[in-house]
Parts: sequence; structure tokens; C-alpha cells
Amino acid sequence: MHDTALLIGRFEPVHSGHLALLQEALRQAPQVIVVVGSAWQARSPKNPFTWQERQAMLLGTLPEADRARVQVLPVRDYYNEAVWVQAVRAGVAERTQPGAHIALVGHFKDATSSYLRAFPGWSLIDLPRQGSMDATTIRDAYFGATADTVGEALSPLDADIPASTLAQLQALAQTPHYTALQQEWRMLRGYREAWSKAPYPPVFVTVDAVLRCQNHVLLIRRAHAPGKGQLAVPGGFIEQRETVWQSCLRELVEETHCHLPEATMQAALQSVAVFDHPDRSQRGRTLTHAHYFDLGDAPFPVVQADDDAALVQWTRIDQLAGMEEEFFEDHFHMLDHFLGLTGALMSSEKLSSTKRA
Repeated sequence: MHDTALLIGRFEPVHSGHLALLQEALRQAPQVIVVVGSAWQARSPKNPFTWQERQAMLLGTLPEADRARVQVLPVRDYYNEAVWVQAVRAGVAERTQPGAHIALVGHFKDATSSYLRAFPGWSLIDLPRQGSMDATTIRDAYFGATADTVGEALSPLDADIPASTLAQLQALAQTPHYTALQQEWRMLRGYREAWSKAPYPPVFVTVDAVLRCQNHVLLIRRAHAPGKGQLAVPGGFIEQRETVWQSCLRELVEETHCHLPEATMQAALQSVAVFDHPDRSQRGRTLTHAHYFDLGDAPFPVVQADDDAALVQWTRIDQLAGMEEEFFEDHFHMLDHFLGLTGALMSSEKLSSTKRA
């Protein structure tokens, strides 16, 4: 018998396969911790639900006695497995006694399940696949419906969708979020369809500019899907006859009209980092080269939104941590990489407030 059993997933949304793993975790230990990934992400077709909504789905399937044995631990996507593992271990340590015997319950679905082997010292309980349902099938049926036909569209999947999940799906369908997510889902399907007949899956190359001035950073609000209305750093796709440096400067000007001499930008460049996590973009495999510039105490450059930017703004760095859920894809984590935003959050009340009484 273990002291604590752990279940890790995104649960977007919760379905019968998740519940089978949860029931096994409850059999393995008196205490269960469910790690809910992709916490504090902006809503997207892949991550349509907040972690609180997914918590309600999970706990809503359990009788009161079992619910009291389960704690939900939200963990953000760091797009860096070593940092993510450290965050999971820290959260579990806060909820268990020193020396506790911990079992990790899971299923090796594909390469995305490799994280299950990243926790030496914890017993791994590797189960066969629990049923044939997956969350992508539910999301496709859901976004392919309308707000009035969600129930009908999901009815063939009723056996695999618990009532608490269906309630969250129905509730979201009555909000403006549903329409926006549905539009993005259609756009992304069309985007991937355009490349579906390529001999090999394409790999896209983009650039981004993290521009700092007087302890502010330059942000845009995206004008178009995907991520319409979400915050991002200026950037875009590299063109055929450009270097990443040339592309970065061009995109910065096109989106923000930030016209600074190239020599000034060269002097301000602090570092360049490649962000290449396979899941960082829903458009497909996309590698970006993020350039970090610091203009120090120079006057703010004049900026104006254009091209793919609906709005451009200088934002204080000390405000960014509280804006995490507004950012497109992994752009918050780009800023975190250069500016160290999440260190304080890991020890803040953001985690402790999620503990169940």
C-alpha cells in the first residue's frame, strides 16, 4: 500500500479513460493527488477549460468519501521538462509527509507520455489503455457543433463523458468563449489541411522580439486567430530571403512601428533563445528564435499597432506574473525565460490557495 497515488494529465476534458485511472489511484493509496497540467493557459481549442473547471469535472464524478481523499495540484506548462518535473515534485512535497511512499498511476499512450519515467523514486504503475476514448475526439465533436446542438453532437459519446464534464461543456457553450474557440478550431483545421498533402509534416520557423525599456516590455494584442485578443510579444514567420535577425527587426516594425536604428538594436541585444517544444504551437511544429533586447533607461520608442496587432502597449515587468492567463501559446514562458517571472509564483499563495481543507 502506498501513502499517496499520483495521476497526471491535462483532462481537456475529463472522460471515462481518465476516470478509470483515477479509480485505480484511489485503490492504490488513501490520498490521491491529481496534477492538472496546462494550468493558467489562455483558453484555446486544445486547452478550452480553466484548471478550476477541470477540477470540477474530476471531483464531480466522485462520491463524497472519495472526493475528500483527492487533492488537485495545478501546474503550468513550462515547455521545459526538467523545470516542470521540479514544479510537480515541489507541489507534491507540500501535500505529503517526508518519506511518503508515492505511486504514479498512468498509461504510456505515445511519446507525450515519456514524463511518466521522469520521477525516479516514485513507483510507476503502468496500466493498459483504459477504453478507446480520447479528449481530441470529444473536442472535435464539441467544436463542430453549435451552442444549441452540443448535446446532440456529443450524444454518440455519452458512455464516455461523465455528467460533470457534460455540464461544463454545456456551460461553456453558452458563453462568448465558445464562439471564439470554435472559430479558432476551424481556422486551425484549415491551416493544417493546407499542408496535409506535403510529403513530410512541415516545420515552421518564426521570430519574436522581447523588447525591454525602463523595466517595461512591449506587448501586442493579436488581431487575428489563432489567439485573437491574446497578449503576445511582436513576431512572425521568417521569409525566404531573410536571416532570423532581419526577420525579427522587420516583424517588430510591421507590428509596432518601432523604428530604431539597427545599430541601436544590435547594442541592446542581450541574448537569443530558441523555443522548440513540439507542443508549443497548435498550428504545427513551430520553432521560434526569441531575441531579447534591453534599451535600459532610454526614452520609450514611439509605437503604433499595425499588421497582425490590434493593440500595442508598454507593460510593466512587475505586472506580467498576474497576466499569465492572457498570453498566446508560450509567450508568457518566453518572458519568463528572460525575465524570471515564475520563481516568485512557485512559492506564492497561488499554489497554497489550491489546497483542499
